[in-house]
Amino acid sequence: MDFYISKEEVVKSLNATLGVVEKRQTLPILSNVLLEVDESSLKITATDLESEISTTSTISNFKSGGKTTAPARKLNDLCRLLPDLTEIHLFLDGDNLKIETESGKYNISTLPSEDFPIFELEEAKSQINISSKNLKSIISNTSFAMGNQDWRHYLNGLYLSVDDKSITAVATDAHRLALESATLNEAISESIDGIVPRKSINEIGKLVGDESENVVIKLGQTSIAINIAGTTFVSKLIEGKFPDYEQVIPSGESSLLVVDRKMFSESLSRVSVLSSEKYKGVKFLTKENSLNISANNPEKEQGEENLACEYKGEEIDIAFNVNYLQEILSTINSDKIEISFFGSDKSCLITNPTNNDLKYVVMPLLI
Repeated sequence: MDFYISKEEVVKSLNATLGVVEKRQTLPILSNVLLEVDESSLKITATDLESEISTTSTISNFKSGGKTTAPARKLNDLCRLLPDLTEIHLFLDGDNLKIETESGKYNISTLPSEDFPIFELEEAKSQINISSKNLKSIISNTSFAMGNQDWRHYLNGLYLSVDDKSITAVATDAHRLALESATLNEAISESIDGIVPRKSINEIGKLVGDESENVVIKLGQTSIAINIAGTTFVSKLIEGKFPDYEQVIPSGESSLLVVDRKMFSESLSRVSVLSSEKYKGVKFLTKENSLNISANNPEKEQGEENLACEYKGEEIDIAFNVNYLQEILSTINSDKIEISFFGSDKSCLITNPTNNDLKYVVMPLLI
């Protein structure tokens, strides 16, 4: 293996793979990336046994092909710290990867490529075409509500449900729920769903941008594969049945509150300074065209503010975890938000007046 590549090309590829490389590994080879070289390109692959990412970059000069594995972080740090526009010469010398530039020579140990575990690809039932912008939207607007190391393992991921020309993403940690639907570029023939693990969804979120570039998703019974702009990401799915989220979304008679999103968020930030460290609770008291927000703590400190809003309906006295509310408000990009109350002891529904495909449910806090 002997080739030349620009610093920018190799660093871009290594950056894309580093999120999959585990910092603490029981198997030393999982700290390495697989390097494969042919006449025109360098393919870099990383895996943690649960997921795998492969990305291809263009080389500037080819001497000979081959493959090996090298420590991901050392290789990335070394290449990243080189001056911009540096041409890097990489070649194998026995068990060592030699890296040379105009001004320096470096020597990194390798492990045999035959020992590098390759992901078993399954036959996908459906191929899904979606714009990068739509995929990024449903991930960023919902994934924050996923469970984190919950004993109910099926909550520690993002549920994707695909039907006809629509994809729906749902996340819940049993205290709040986030849901958004988006349109596909073309309809699929067969409905399919799956739960993508938390770490994998975060990696996919980094890969997708705000462009309308096409993303191909292959969703199978046990794995998901995503291909975008020359990078392929594959992950196992979480086994188990996702809760019936439609039952969690409150319905029936409700009282609607419409409030300025920015004013509401700023008010919550100020009042919650005096909330309990443990529960981070804020209390709402609704009256006609008025919302009272208050908080207190065991030190008997308290704060309250009154906000003007549009509200007609029964008086509601209810409390919520302020962090859950602020995370939702940070994803909504409209000037106003709508909160539907279904009673003082029931979950509320938060929606964006300009986007009917986005829904958030927050359970009340018992203070």
